[in-house]
Amino acid sequence: MQRTVYVKQKKRRSALRRLLLLSVTMIMAVLTIFLSLRLYAQITGAPSLSVPKASVFLDKDGKQIGDRFSAERRYWVDLDDMSPFLIDAVVATEDKNFYSHNGFDYRRIAGALLKDAKSGRKVEGASTITMQYAKNLYLTFEKTWKRKITEALYAYRMEIFYEKDVILEGYLNTVYFGHGMYGVEAASKFYFGKSAKDLTLEESAVITAIAKGPSVYSPIENPEKSRERTLLVLSLMEAQGYITARQEERATNEQITLKNREWADSKRVAPYFLDEVWREAEKVLVAKGRYPAEGGWTIRTTLDPLHQQAAEETIAKWMPDSGLQVGFMSIETGTGAITSLIGGINYTESPFNRATQAKRQPGSAMKPILYAAALEDGFSPLTFLSTEKTIFTYDEGRSTYEPNNVNGKFAGHPISLAQALAISDNIYAVKTLEDIGYKKFSKMAERLGVDGEFEESPATALGTSLVTLSDMTNAYNRVASGGIETVPTTILSISDADGKTVYEHPKKSKKHVISEQDAFVLTHLMTGMFDPVFNDYSTATGLSMRSKQTRPYAAKSGTTISDQYLIGYTPSLTAGIWTGYDVGKQLTDTTDKAASKKIWIDFMETVNRGLPPEPFIPPNGVNGVIIDVDTGGIAVNECEKQRLVYVKEKDMPQKLCTDKVLREQRTVGETDGKKFELFPFSFFE
Repeated sequence: MQRTVYVKQKKRRSALRRLLLLSVTMIMAVLTIFLSLRLYAQITGAPSLSVPKASVFLDKDGKQIGDRFSAERRYWVDLDDMSPFLIDAVVATEDKNFYSHNGFDYRRIAGALLKDAKSGRKVEGASTITMQYAKNLYLTFEKTWKRKITEALYAYRMEIFYEKDVILEGYLNTVYFGHGMYGVEAASKFYFGKSAKDLTLEESAVITAIAKGPSVYSPIENPEKSRERTLLVLSLMEAQGYITARQEERATNEQITLKNREWADSKRVAPYFLDEVWREAEKVLVAKGRYPAEGGWTIRTTLDPLHQQAAEETIAKWMPDSGLQVGFMSIETGTGAITSLIGGINYTESPFNRATQAKRQPGSAMKPILYAAALEDGFSPLTFLSTEKTIFTYDEGRSTYEPNNVNGKFAGHPISLAQALAISDNIYAVKTLEDIGYKKFSKMAERLGVDGEFEESPATALGTSLVTLSDMTNAYNRVASGGIETVPTTILSISDADGKTVYEHPKKSKKHVISEQDAFVLTHLMTGMFDPVFNDYSTATGLSMRSKQTRPYAAKSGTTISDQYLIGYTPSLTAGIWTGYDVGKQLTDTTDKAASKKIWIDFMETVNRGLPPEPFIPPNGVNGVIIDVDTGGIAVNECEKQRLVYVKEKDMPQKLCTDKVLREQRTVGETDGKKFELFPFSFFE
């Protein structure tokens, strides 16, 4: 009997020892696992939370006009910049114990394991917000145990090294919400046309519902299922005390308004301009030692939405439906800020930018650059040259060139530089190039920012070199800016994802590429194209626009068999337009030829509507004088074609228009080289 009791006690003690040993072993195993995990986490370190972020483009007033993203459209925002309703809705729905667990919800995991075991496959998840964030960052969406274990390891490391709010913020910025939108900010803008910080309770519930399955719960694709899931979100928020029953009832009955159509429309703002912004931004960021592809940039651009709208509307109004293409841009004088830009009729069909990338012949629009060099070389607006039909020889006498004027006629008497520019006389231009030489002309083009190859041929004076509209418009803008070296730009500032400013457009340049006096004299010369006082064998080239003109403009047009140019400015804004066909077709239709002038004058009048006319103010060293157009002499009553002109002090005329010598020179065709100048405001009379 005693032996039996002894045996039982011995077995009990043995069982207790085995149980104790097993318990110790299990505890040691658990400790070993946790120590190993901890050691693993310490060795591998904090996992990177870096994700691609969309770069945002703003107009000059700070309004978003577009974005750019490498793979995922995502606008990263801080937790403080999200609606509290949205944060509460996500926690209540996705992970109610988020702030109390260490990355794993063991009760949910146990329940999920039980269901998976019964079905023999992976049917239910128990992912916490941390685990979902890890999946979004590092893993695929396949339902396997291997992926789940990897997900858990990442989640453990994240919980060790990062605060809860950092994890929650990252999760909310990486969740996919359908339609290419990643993160709550992109989703809020797409679905409701507002920032995530401005979401209402019911809107927050809709956004949260989508996260469960974008293809299933999208309010656009499946409004009924979206509604069911939204009501569940609100119910969970009320059950967990995030909202009151009254708030739940009100939100349940609130009608939501989707704004996805407006979002889609906003993506079509100035696409050619935004391409140029990104090209410029890449150069700026690389120069600053930054990597453009990291994204998250906030780029404040120079775009003026009113200017862009005016350009688009006038082009839509006047461009014929003939396949004719267009390039257009406007630049702020003094700064070089591009306020509008259009590179073609249809960006979707052709993103090739005809304003900045296409090289075409500018025709007579090149003449102001030629005459800028001539003014430096001693010419004045009242330099008279004989402009009869002429055959020019060049290339050491081996070649000849015989230019014509647009109407096939020639002046039978000498004309001044002022008149030659107003009526776009070609003989005068070629003679001027021969007089000053090719080197001075090409150097002037370079100083004014025109990149082109200028052959030593008389035809170069008539704009046969290939150049871009952007270079030519900038050249005019430098003249409009008083000879200052402006550089075209689309960017005012760039900030990185942390809000740090990495670039700001420099202040206005003070470097002169031509003198202020020559810039002003040339400006006055270019006002002549609108003035009928210069009419001769040909009319002033801008008279078709004169009826719409309400303020002073300085401008010059250019025409070739394939291209139409017009560039001009007020004291504050320069605008340039090119029209033509892309390949192999010449301009023959009258409507095609008229488009550039109609668009240009309509644009300038539209953007200046309601503003007082800006006069061109002469600088020191330039004087005004009323002269006779025919002779260049100081005007008296007997001389009918009178005009106010401006000349540098050394070029002031000394003779009256009635002087016999001046009239003889006008008749016989003799010239004494250099004389006087002019400028118009007669259209105000």
